[in-house]
Amino acid sequence: MLLSAPGRGPILSFDFPLSRSTAEARLSAFLPHAGAAYTEHRNEDQGPGRHHAVSRLSAALRRRLVSEEEVARAVVARHGVHAAAKFLAELFWRTYWKGWLEQHPAIWRQWRGACAAWDARGMPEGYEAAIDGRTGIDAFDGWVRELLETGYLHNWARMQFASIWIFTLGLPWELGAAFTFDHFVDADAASNTLSWRWVAGLHTNRKPYLADPDRIRERTGGRYRPDGLARNAAVPRETSSASREPLRTAAMPTSGAPTLILLTPEDLSLETEHALAQIDVRHVVACRSHCRGPGDIAAVADGLQRAASHWRVPAAWFNDLDGVFDLAREQGVRQILTGYATVGTVADALAAAVLPKGLTLAEHQRLWDARAWPHCGKGYFALGKQIPSLLAEAGIV
Repeated sequence: MLLSAPGRGPILSFDFPLSRSTAEARLSAFLPHAGAAYTEHRNEDQGPGRHHAVSRLSAALRRRLVSEEEVARAVVARHGVHAAAKFLAELFWRTYWKGWLEQHPAIWRQWRGACAAWDARGMPEGYEAAIDGRTGIDAFDGWVRELLETGYLHNWARMQFASIWIFTLGLPWELGAAFTFDHFVDADAASNTLSWRWVAGLHTNRKPYLADPDRIRERTGGRYRPDGLARNAAVPRETSSASREPLRTAAMPTSGAPTLILLTPEDLSLETEHALAQIDVRHVVACRSHCRGPGDIAAVADGLQRAASHWRVPAAWFNDLDGVFDLAREQGVRQILTGYATVGTVADALAAAVLPKGLTLAEHQRLWDARAWPHCGKGYFALGKQIPSLLAEAGIV
């Protein structure tokens, strides 16, 4: 079934940073290359396990084992804003996608609905060959193998992959987005869904991205030489468009209330947030039902250990929120506090939960998001021109 991701797809030799310490080590190792070297080589796909020109921090950033602000601060301190401009722009794309989807949540619901409809009626012709890497297009089939074996693709390769799926193979973009969402170890609801729409020409003003065989050959060092790619891109039809909605206001925590900290893959370094220093934390908990695979399990386990040590309280896993609610009653806790859940599977689960009487659910929203998201409702340019002021507000420059 699409979007289920029941722990399938092993994490093999590709070294994902799935703890805060490994993410910090990865950032430290990448810092010397975040300036001119990144700008020059960021779009080169050297193959599985050799993506050294990019940070490979996505699995950690997606779960906020380290935050965008921490990464931006370290990169600017090393290179300055001008030399690191390209890396900073790419970092803010992650913020942009999240902020845009927060203001267009119907896109997420429509995508889920489309996937459910395909599940019900059966997959289109060519789908099984595509997900098995049996299309005969060397680049596409090679990227399928890499994705299934490692859980990762270079960001530039993801664009080519999506373009071939949509325009050469003629498959629905929704199914391609579901396939990658189920297999990327760094799968992010906003970045994944909206990147596929961008390639399809649905996010921008009907400007699709068409994969070019010569560029693929060049940027893979001749490793791939795809034949038969589409020369024209017909933008898929959408039955409806989502209007912009106001940003959701998070329920603020009450500082003096006995509290359970609920960690989810949305934010696993809450202990670094000074705004939470006065919270009366009694327990730190997590739910297996909020984890979409072994990457989430590993990262949440690391987050639980760090949070429990920071607040000097016990930590516990539960299968679902019912166990959390039971613990809250036993402990006399009136408040559950979690990191802000952006549009996606965790937000869906929290929205569907029925809280026991007397128990509230609060969310902590980071200032990075609160400052940037109001600029993310339209195109990226509106956010991009705000980057200098956003960095200044964060005290980075």
